[in-house]
Amino acid sequence: MNKLALVFPGIGYHNDKPLLYYGKKLAACFGYRIIEIRYGGFPYGVKGNSQLMRQVYESALEQTEEMLKDEIITGEDQLLILSKSVGTAVAAAWQNKHHFHAENIYFTPVEETFQFVSPGSGIVFHGTADSWAETAAIKELCDEYRLPLFITENADHSMETGDVIDDLSIIKGIMEECRSYLDRLSSEI
Repeated sequence: MNKLALVFPGIGYHNDKPLLYYGKKLAACFGYRIIEIRYGGFPYGVKGNSQLMRQVYESALEQTEEMLKDEIITGEDQLLILSKSVGTAVAAAWQNKHHFHAENIYFTPVEETFQFVSPGSGIVFHGTADSWAETAAIKELCDEYRLPLFITENADHSMETGDVIDDLSIIKGIMEECRSYLDRLSSEI
């Protein structure tokens, strides 16, 4: 069985920022081959503008299709998706469109993500100071879709508080939860 991890970044949160950088390293330690999705060329001023957000989402989904068109991904593969922000919506829509079963690690998902997620197919991380998604809505959606939710008080959309030492502790705690999740997945094989 092939173990494949796809990494979907956010708009400004690329694959080498802490959550995705350490998430990739962790997945590699569990034997996953990593494919990093890269997209860009997005307009500025997306936050709060639903029309621009829709354009970014559609563009990112098109770019993802183009990047993955030559990859051979089958139902036999153990598929893990690490995604961040708008990348959570792109990843969930791509997974849904292609009918792939995947386990997901959703870092700070936007609310639109949940229209595509499969119940019980991952874990979610959210900060209460995230200005891209309301905490109450994320809690409700995670309950509805049976997704374990890990909330960090006062953390923003990057899961940071502004205090470097606290931020490092937050990243460490998130990666420990991710490692536990990957341990559980490995034991189920």
